[in-house]
Amino acid sequence: MTITDYFSEQDGRRIYSSCPICFSDKIFPFLKVKDYTLSDETFEVLKCDNCGGRFTQNIPVESEIGKYYQSEEYISHTDTSKGLVNSLYQIVRNYTLGTKRKLVEKSSKKDKGSILDIGCGTGDFLKAMKDSGWETLGLEPDDRARKVALSKNGIKSEFSTHLFEIQAASFDVVSMWHVLEHVHELHKYLDTIFKILKDDGVLIIAVPNYQSSDAHHYKDKWAAYDVPRHLYHFSPESMDKLLDSHDFQIFSEKHMPFDSFYVSMLSEKYKTGSTRLVPAFMNGAKSFVNALNKPEKCSSVLYLARKK
Repeated sequence: MTITDYFSEQDGRRIYSSCPICFSDKIFPFLKVKDYTLSDETFEVLKCDNCGGRFTQNIPVESEIGKYYQSEEYISHTDTSKGLVNSLYQIVRNYTLGTKRKLVEKSSKKDKGSILDIGCGTGDFLKAMKDSGWETLGLEPDDRARKVALSKNGIKSEFSTHLFEIQAASFDVVSMWHVLEHVHELHKYLDTIFKILKDDGVLIIAVPNYQSSDAHHYKDKWAAYDVPRHLYHFSPESMDKLLDSHDFQIFSEKHMPFDSFYVSMLSEKYKTGSTRLVPAFMNGAKSFVNALNKPEKCSSVLYLARKK
């Protein structure tokens, strides 16, 4: 199937006629969601009855979507600590850098190696890996984030299209921390990642999970829909089918415990107009408990995959 078989472009927007995850035409309207971060526009989320995935309809084309990231509160690009939610996010992010490094080392079975972080943002994770002796490369489409990565962490990152210039079998690990849902050329990216990973390499993908209890509770106010920046909305089923179609096999799924609290705080703000800590904490805790032994129910799921 070619690109024009499953979407068309009109007035700077992409209109899907088939599912962008599996290409099925069994797609149906599901939910209308507002962009609470910046534009106040409303976007429709469609669901696919074939793969179980969901996706945002009428998204800005890649050359136009940059303006939807131009918010001082978009933390992965600005490194802001403004406001309670972002301050807590910074504290948690600093804590989790060590756990991410340990996860990379354990899953790859290497103390040192080469890692590519796609969507590296302000470079905090890559700095942690570099300080542990890893060879690092970061890719990031946002100019502001690349400047912060260099000035704050000494990480020189490349523009995202550099991905397609990388030689085959270059990396032991490729990571995408809450990035895959933003990628317009989803299948081209996964094909390229397959090529540049070594045969025993590991692909790490973290994405929101619409099957979590916080997603069910907040519905159209669930912050992890984050339209139109989030182009796709995954479940474990749809992620498994997507990676399988690109010759990857998931060998582990892990929950990301802090995400349920962070997402619930944002969602509570969208729902009520203010960050109500008690109900946000209660809903985050419920999602956390539900996912303790069931990572497929977590607010965000971390997938570890290898080549088949």
